[in-house]
Amino acid sequence: MSDQMIGVVLWADARDRKAVIWCEDHGNLAYYTAPNQTEHEGECLDAGDLIAFEIREEHDCRLARNPRRVNAGFAPYLAHNLSGARRTRPDITRGGNVLPFEKRAG
Repeated sequence: MSDQMIGVVLWADARDRKAVIWCEDHGNLAYYTAPNQTEHEGECLDAGDLIAFEIREEHDCRLARNPRRVNAGFAPYLAHNLSGARRTRPDITRGGNVLPFEKRAG
């Protein structure tokens, strides 16, 4: 069973027809690989596109299926801005590329 999700494409490879998607729920990233089709079939995704898609979890991995472009070029600099946050805010990037959550009181 799969659920519906909205997300922004962070990275896409048109030749291999693969993409990495930042999901609206800010959970794990979703991965998309197009089924075997000719290059003129299906949706061609670009970084920054806002898409709607079906999502399912398999072996601790989120997989996107049947993407539909909602807005081409919605956030073209999102991936760059996210990686830039690490360089401009070294106080929040302890331990590699994971941003830690602040501890809650209580």
